[in-house]
Amino acid sequence: MVGGRRLLNFCSNDYLGLAADPRVTAAFKAGADRWGVGSGASHLVSGHTAAHAELELALAEFTGRPRALLFGSGYAANLGTIGALLGQRDHVFEDRLNHASLLDGGWLSGADFEWYDHADPADLGRRLETHRGSERRKLIVSDGTFSMDGDLCPLDGLITLASQHGAWLMIDDAHGVGVHGAGGCGVVDPALHGCSDVPVLVGTLGKAFGTAGAFVAGSEALIEMLIQRARHYMYTTAMPAALAVATLESLRIGRAEEWRRTRLAGHVTRFRQGAAQLGLQLLPSSTPIQPLVIGASGPTLELGAALEARGVLVGVIRAPTVPAGTARLRITFSAAHESADVDQLLAALSEAVRQ
Repeated sequence: MVGGRRLLNFCSNDYLGLAADPRVTAAFKAGADRWGVGSGASHLVSGHTAAHAELELALAEFTGRPRALLFGSGYAANLGTIGALLGQRDHVFEDRLNHASLLDGGWLSGADFEWYDHADPADLGRRLETHRGSERRKLIVSDGTFSMDGDLCPLDGLITLASQHGAWLMIDDAHGVGVHGAGGCGVVDPALHGCSDVPVLVGTLGKAFGTAGAFVAGSEALIEMLIQRARHYMYTTAMPAALAVATLESLRIGRAEEWRRTRLAGHVTRFRQGAAQLGLQLLPSSTPIQPLVIGASGPTLELGAALEARGVLVGVIRAPTVPAGTARLRITFSAAHESADVDQLLAALSEAVRQ
């Protein structure tokens, strides 16, 4: 509801439709009855409960890692992890289209920062080669699913380069966990890629799993180091235990109910086929993130407003979130959508574009 008008939402990251699932809501209420509505302190003081511990164990098992560590947000997880791993004169290599939290983490770490061309292992390889003789630590950082383009990182190529150059690899799979792979394991499938391949794995809980917060999964040594050195973990209040209880339930549902991913993929296919019939050029994405790049900010804002006037809410994304000249409608799908909702979106797009 916006200004008293009901709009059809195509700008949420609630990919599996769990944010308002009554089972998750009931778990949250039960958690609040048991633990209250706030944790009262940081994890290291008294804010860490059995509910937090149970969720960390479940996330470790889900990702196929020995340990997992909860953070209050994906932004905090990324800044805290990169800052704990790197220092001055170390080297960090980041995809040019990484999320702002990854870029900020690299810059604030004090390490020597280098961008590589988007999803381009060859360019990354050339940049790594210039530091082959360095004894300093090297960290390669990439989104798993890129949040504004909807494409996937070249994971195998990144793993190969990290191995060849003695670098750590950090993948932020915020938009991948719950959506991709068997049981929603994400872009980094634990059956294929273990800690030796992707030693630092980040995921969020506020997208496909419908709650809030984030986690880092990895080795015993990594997690113990983050507990002692990640300032964004050490010096912030822990998430409410009730939220951990709710997330355990959403994790269970998301893994078990494969129909959600099947339905989501069906919506994406239906939309892309309809958009092609309308002559709309979408970016090559098979994920729930379907960007329609317009270019200039003015026409993009006008198109977003025209859609809203027709009862459809989409994200209008401009610089600096995306490069200048690539303003876009960021259209996202959820398992909560019906096929008729996708058809309504396409009809509204057809009318708005003609207008």
